Order: sequence, then C-alpha cells, then structure tokens
Amino acid sequence: MYHLDDAQCVCSALPSCGGERRHKTINTWAQQAVKACVVRDDTVKVRVWVHKSRIAGLGLFAAQEIKQGTRILPYIGEKIPKDEGAKRLAQGNVYLFTFNDRYDIDGKTLKNTARFINHSCDPNCEVDLTTRTIWIVALRNITDGEELTYNYGYEYDPDSYQDFPCHCGATQCCGYILAQRYWDLLPPTTQSARSG
Repeated sequence: MYHLDDAQCVCSALPSCGGERRHKTINTWAQQAVKACVVRDDTVKVRVWVHKSRIAGLGLFAAQEIKQGTRILPYIGEKIPKDEGAKRLAQGNVYLFTFNDRYDIDGKTLKNTARFINHSCDPNCEVDLTTRTIWIVALRNITDGEELTYNYGYEYDPDSYQDFPCHCGATQCCGYILAQRYWDLLPPTTQSARSG
C-alpha cells in the first residue's frame, strides 16, 4: 500500500530527479515504513530504498521490478584529483570511487544514495563508467525488495587483501572483497574453502 508523503527523500534530491520527485511511504512485509525516491531518467524511473542489510550495515533495495540493463542510478559526489583521493582514503573515507586515471569521486555526500550499495561476489548490478557519470546498471532482472549489489573490484595486494573480508553470503563467495579476476591468486586454503 502506497501513501504520498511530504517527508524528505533518503537521496536528498539526486540530480537525476530533476526536482520532480514523488515521495512514497512503502509498507513492506509488515515491517516498518521506509521512504523511497523515484529516480527519474529521461525514459525510466527507478524506485529504491535504504534498509538494514544482511551483508553489512545499511543496503540499497529495489522498490520495484528492475529489468536487466536498466541504469538504476548514478554514483555521485565531489570529483577530486587522485592525490586528494589518496589523502581522504588514508583518513578513512570508504566512499571513494575511481573515475579515471586523473580523478576519483568522493561519494560521501548525503545526496549519493548509491553509497548504500554493498559488495557481493555474485552481484546483480555492475558499474558503467561514461565520460561524465558512474552508473549503477542491472546485470540481470532484479525483483522488488531485492538488495542491490555490485563487485567493488578491489585489486589484489598479498599484504592487505585479508583486511577486506566479504560477508555477501554468495555460494561462490571468495571470502574477500576482490575483483573476480584476482580470485585465482588467493592461497589454496582460501580457494578450497570457497569451493567446498
């Protein structure tokens, strides 16, 4: 059951909303009501909501069926030079996203609803980098209420990969937040645990 609500959207007005947001309170599975934003693209509107995640902290969930290939929402934030990105990462900022060879995007801003998307070794979304935007795109059809995930694509560093354990729960989870191309570099004990 949907009710119009004048409350502030969790995304704090994404640029793609164009100021034409419709806020709804969604009563799902007899749980507490949560707010969702209708994110408008030129041809598609996608509703998402923030809720407690079984993976980690809060997660971003589909508030409607989403078809494979749909641009769900952009990863937005301050565009900063790589050296500034390195400083912010050293200060503990976990919302930095590599944009290109010169810039990172600091997605810590409250307007960036995509910052709630958790990592998974078996994701339902992927990242599409254009010359101006980082898009979160559906890898497959996504059901209403399903948590949105993508592989964060961390690089393998033999000295520090264990600092980033994965809790996605996927059948083929490698145990760490790593790009899939690095999974074969993991020690055999990790690989045998993954397959068994």
